[in-house]
Amino acid sequence: MNYQYILFDLDGTLTDPKVGITKSVAYALEKLNIEIVDYSKLDFFIGPPLQESFQAYYDLTEQQVNEAIGYYRERFQQHGLYENEVYPGIETLLETLKKKEKTLAVATSKPTIFAEKILQHFKLDQYFEVIVGSNLDGTRIAKADVIHEVLLQLSSPDKSEVIMIGDRKHDLIGAKKEGIANIGVLYGYGSKEELALEEPTYIVNNIEELDSILNN
Repeated sequence: MNYQYILFDLDGTLTDPKVGITKSVAYALEKLNIEIVDYSKLDFFIGPPLQESFQAYYDLTEQQVNEAIGYYRERFQQHGLYENEVYPGIETLLETLKKKEKTLAVATSKPTIFAEKILQHFKLDQYFEVIVGSNLDGTRIAKADVIHEVLLQLSSPDKSEVIMIGDRKHDLIGAKKEGIANIGVLYGYGSKEELALEEPTYIVNNIEELDSILNN
């Protein structure tokens, strides 16, 4: 299938944000006097909305969740944004797609303002027509809502020409709700089991396989 509109998740798909996110989560939990027993569990914060992860893994109250997000952002916007790296091969892929006149967009659960700063820092913003994330007030955190807004900003293209790419189940669930094809990538932070359960259109192991689907 020749997809004309290609939507990318950010964390775990375009860039590897592990250091910045996990250090900022640890900072927030320490501020709330919560002991971190297993640092490997902090990887689960990469991808899903922060609200969901703080509640799921630490059983925080709504007030504590809001406090944790505030502390997280305190560190993240100063340091965590740039404790990040672009996956090898991603920029070449984006460049190739743009040369083929594909319309590229970012659909992320990360606040839009942070996503824009990260993409500008790594000079990837030039490849995207639209960059949409969540709002700082905690609204538009569901991936389906983010994708819906992306499609609106792209003037509601034919959904048969659109595909969403991401590394966590939230990306695939959001794409399905919006009626578009999707690709689960295994080089990010979602397991094969997590992605396969959502029955994605495609699953790829690496960026080379992703390239072969998008540039066929």
